Amino acid sequence: MNPDHYCVFGNPIAHSKSPLIHATFALQTGEAIVYERRLAPLDGFVLAARSFAAEGGKGANVTVPFKLDACALATELTPRAKAAGAVNTLRFDGDAILGDNTDGAGLVADILRNAGVAIAGKRVLLLGAGGAARGVVLPLLEQGPLELFIANRTVATAAALVVQFADALAHPEQLRAGGFEQPEGVFDIVINATSASLAGDLPPVPVTVFGSQTLALDMMYGAQPTVFMDFAAQHGAQVRDGLGMLVEQAAEAFYVWRGVRPDTQDLLAQLRNAL
Repeated sequence: MNPDHYCVFGNPIAHSKSPLIHATFALQTGEAIVYERRLAPLDGFVLAARSFAAEGGKGANVTVPFKLDACALATELTPRAKAAGAVNTLRFDGDAILGDNTDGAGLVADILRNAGVAIAGKRVLLLGAGGAARGVVLPLLEQGPLELFIANRTVATAAALVVQFADALAHPEQLRAGGFEQPEGVFDIVINATSASLAGDLPPVPVTVFGSQTLALDMMYGAQPTVFMDFAAQHGAQVRDGLGMLVEQAAEAFYVWRGVRPDTQDLLAQLRNAL
């Protein structure tokens, strides 16, 4: 059987764990696929993606800095990709190009399945209002939290997200926005969607948002806990990094392409041990 071809586009791309992840999923599910990294020129993503499709490529993951380009390239967007305004998964079918965003579904799956924490009826604090945050708002709201507070340095950016998603809510008071210093009381889940951890920095949130039952999750990951994770742990929270989200969003992309949902537990443990 000739395998179907998939890839991940990015710039840089050599660090990507996606080939290992999808090779593991293929082996586990018996799906015949080949998956590779492709470095696209900064100004040449569209040509690179169209060329891959013309070669017979069936789909692609898309990482930094091409998620907006992928959104523009798609001929059809899923509701969650429209809401995110960015695409990290493409599926090629003749002239049709489906654009999806699996980041939010990956985050939700990691919280529910891997961390064992419910979102329904809980207070959730989302730090940041950029692309990473925008991609997870709809999937979080679909879980029915008591409240989703979006905190950002520029309040207007967070407020714009509230306006964007308010129409979809039965109870508009579920979704609020403010500055980093504004959230009050303890939150059940605190998600760092800012890039502050890359610079070893912290969003200036009150320590009172953390309690002993709080799950504090940083979308970044590495061999060591991030500054945000250390800060949250010092104030009593249970902490988690973004490795589970990475694996779960990949599993969701695999499902979009193949209609099969791989198991993630063993792979997540394997990747954790390799950090």
